[in-house]
Amino acid sequence: MSERIRLILDTVITMWKTMINKVVLSLLTFMITFFSGCAAVGPDYVASNKKSPTAWHGSLDNKLTDEQVEAQALASWWKTLNDTELSSLIDRALVSNLDVKEAYARIREARASRNVAEAARFPSIDFSGSQTATRGSDDNGSRETVESYSSGFDAGWEVDIFGGVRRSIEAASATYQASEEDLRDVLVTLVSEVALNYVDVRTYQARLAAVRDNIALQSETCQLVDWRSQAGLSDELALQQARYSLESARSKLPSMETGLEEAMNRIAVLIGIPPGGVHDELSQSKPLPNLPLEVAIGVPADMIRRRPDIRRAERQLAAQTAKIGVATADLYPKFTLNGSIGMEALKFNNLADNMFTPSDWILSAGPRVTWNIFDAGAIRGNIEVQSAIQEQKLIQYEAAVLGAIEEVENAIVAYVKEYQTNESLRKAAQAAQKAAELADWEYQSGLTDFSNVLDAQRSLLTFQDQLTESDGVKVSNLIRVYKTLGGGWSSLMNQDEQNID
Repeated sequence: MSERIRLILDTVITMWKTMINKVVLSLLTFMITFFSGCAAVGPDYVASNKKSPTAWHGSLDNKLTDEQVEAQALASWWKTLNDTELSSLIDRALVSNLDVKEAYARIREARASRNVAEAARFPSIDFSGSQTATRGSDDNGSRETVESYSSGFDAGWEVDIFGGVRRSIEAASATYQASEEDLRDVLVTLVSEVALNYVDVRTYQARLAAVRDNIALQSETCQLVDWRSQAGLSDELALQQARYSLESARSKLPSMETGLEEAMNRIAVLIGIPPGGVHDELSQSKPLPNLPLEVAIGVPADMIRRRPDIRRAERQLAAQTAKIGVATADLYPKFTLNGSIGMEALKFNNLADNMFTPSDWILSAGPRVTWNIFDAGAIRGNIEVQSAIQEQKLIQYEAAVLGAIEEVENAIVAYVKEYQTNESLRKAAQAAQKAAELADWEYQSGLTDFSNVLDAQRSLLTFQDQLTESDGVKVSNLIRVYKTLGGGWSSLMNQDEQNID
């Protein structure tokens, strides 16, 4: 049986070769030669040449420079913070985050769509087989059923004379590239979000430690005032003032503990595990990550070439430009080469036997032309629609560039100014510490009333909390600088491209 099938297939192939050689090949050669130089209809995409600022508007004080950014350093910028715990969390997030997995799936979708578009460049071949039963009456009135069998192959190929297929492939390829940029944008956001929440964890832990130290101090003060009150050396007013000051400090704990829990839960979700999954490893308080001595941020043109959201908007503009060509191609005729080989028989066994009898084959081949000569303006309306969408994509691209420059400028200002805020708060906290010590000594010596002690302790708590929070803001602002520069994706894409397959 297998030998019979092989002979049948060999015969089919031979018949197809004969038909192509005698009928189609000459016509195909002529059309390809004649139209190979034809350009695809519709506008060709031209990258925007709009000039970007040559320098940043904001001042680059406090360890920010406009030197060229090293690609590897920016790709893994979090390593400059020298925090192994943070690096571990980011590594896990890059593998397990659900947004990243969804972005990879979108890339696979776009790549498959591109393959579908490319398939239109090649011929299509269909096999068909049928059985028909016809029942009728002869002259004598007897009824008879007649069966017939048929099978064959049909082939067709649209010759892309005016470039509609080429434009559709161009659009699909640009869309695929835009999906890659979408993944890169997800990576940039993910890395920064993990880092920002990690900084929040360490900041809340430091703030809680400062508040608890202050509560311990105020507890001692409250106990001292109570003893003095019992000894008649202090009045009830001072005691009640000490108590409400102590409880006021304690009231700050719940909101900070809530913020700490929320930051830990957010990190857990970012790395793809249920809330509470990182509490054990992050429960021990550790210092904030160290800031690098100097940060190179380059110039605006570097950022524009690097930011995934800008690159995605540019690829979407390119895809939409190609879609205008796809719509324009509908104005022109379509040329198709068609061919078929088939046979018919009254018995199924005869159908198989006819495979070896070329004279029993039914052959047909030839070109076909279709042209929509009237559609009440639908095609031209579609071209106008695609052109209007392209204009929107161009505006979106330009808006993405301006928005990115704005984000970097704001991040630069925030980073620089926070250093100034931090320095002032540090001096204020040092002065508040000395004031609290002096007020306590003078009160115990009977040189001042208790209200000065309360004011000094409240000021100390406020400045210490603000200083600790400012320390975290400095690190967070540097993270935002890296994010706005588009850092955190280039090397990761090279490492993780196998996840797309």
